[in-house]
Amino acid sequence: MTLEAGEFMRRFLLHVLPGGFHRIRHYGLLANPLRRANLARARELLDAVAKVTAPPEDSDLAAPTPFLCRHCGAPMLIIEIIPRSALIRGPPPQRVVA
Repeated sequence: MTLEAGEFMRRFLLHVLPGGFHRIRHYGLLANPLRRANLARARELLDAVAKVTAPPEDSDLAAPTPFLCRHCGAPMLIIEIIPRSALIRGPPPQRVVA
């Protein structure tokens, strides 16, 4: 199909989100609830072998910290965990007495 430049740009820009919006990727084959089943089925259909990573041989080492600083990459220490409190809500609406 051949398109004019203006029409091509119009169709292309239909796929670009406005500033401040984030694309959601929770649908399709890689959606979280069915990801493992879908990937296993795809590998089965393609006769592919799943990659298996071997666990580290030194199990005496402490587990790595899951929280890393995004600026320097150093592990962050958990000092305190703040429990979730009740949801903040506004005062009840004022009733007008007539």
